[in-house]
Amino acid sequence: MTLTKQDIGRLLAKQGILIAFAVFMIGFALANQRFIAIDNIAGVIRSSAILGVMALGVTFVVIGGNLDLSVGSMMSFSTIVVLDLHDKIGPTLAIPAMFGLTLLLGAFIGFLVGYLKLNSLIVTLGMLSAIHGLTLTWSGGKNMDIADKSGTWFSFFGQDRIFGIPMPILIFALLAVLLSLLLARTPFGRKVYAVGGNGQAATFSGIPRARIVFFTYLISAFCVAMAGLLQASRSLGSQNTVGQGMELEVLAAVILGGASLLGGAGTVFKTVVGVLILGFIQNGLLLVGLDFYVQYIVTWAIIILAVWLDVAAKRGRLWSPIA
Repeated sequence: MTLTKQDIGRLLAKQGILIAFAVFMIGFALANQRFIAIDNIAGVIRSSAILGVMALGVTFVVIGGNLDLSVGSMMSFSTIVVLDLHDKIGPTLAIPAMFGLTLLLGAFIGFLVGYLKLNSLIVTLGMLSAIHGLTLTWSGGKNMDIADKSGTWFSFFGQDRIFGIPMPILIFALLAVLLSLLLARTPFGRKVYAVGGNGQAATFSGIPRARIVFFTYLISAFCVAMAGLLQASRSLGSQNTVGQGMELEVLAAVILGGASLLGGAGTVFKTVVGVLILGFIQNGLLLVGLDFYVQYIVTWAIIILAVWLDVAAKRGRLWSPIA
């Protein structure tokens, strides 16, 4: 069977990211044998868990036809809040209080985008700045640390293990399974796809578009709060800018997983794959001796490539027919 140029173009458009990832993996493994060591693989998965938890929530927002660029600042906010409240009211009350405040921010964004029908890019870009200011105000511009780090059970979420598996990985996996079932097996999930695929048609079909969009942002905020809890629990202290820039990495991971920026396409499982792709590529770059800031350039290149392949998959060819 002979492959034509059109066949190759369609294959690259649909599976180009996975092909590129396989090439990267083989190249990194040949360049440094430590890349395929079990401890390195486990370390990459563990370090990717926080980003992955955030990406799970953003997957719902993107499939619903919107964007969320506020997740990085919101993660900083949730981390600082739970650390600050830990010493004031104790971890038992600090954790639900932090989740409640973070969900309020998500509800506010969901109200603006869902019910007022404001552009999600503009709203979340503005909220990125606003939440960052809120975080600095809460912390007084200072970093946060737990006073008695050896006398608290708060480290359980970020440092402990169950059956030898780090808690961040277990929480990431559990959330991925639950949210995958929610998206793929429930009427709500089908409505998210319908709203993202064609919002006007979904409205005419009786689907409450505003409510669906609102709940996608609530899910995103919940996942951000969980990521903030993991970050705070792992380090028991944090800078007030800990989540700065993570919104781009989250978006890159979601797009790498195949979620369309146009809405209506994507899965939680593929988002997990996208998170791991990004994590292993960044790890491989460090192991071959490149400086950490090269990751920013590579992340940008990956986003451009993923968007290009996303558009190419829609039209069935790599190049525009009018180019």
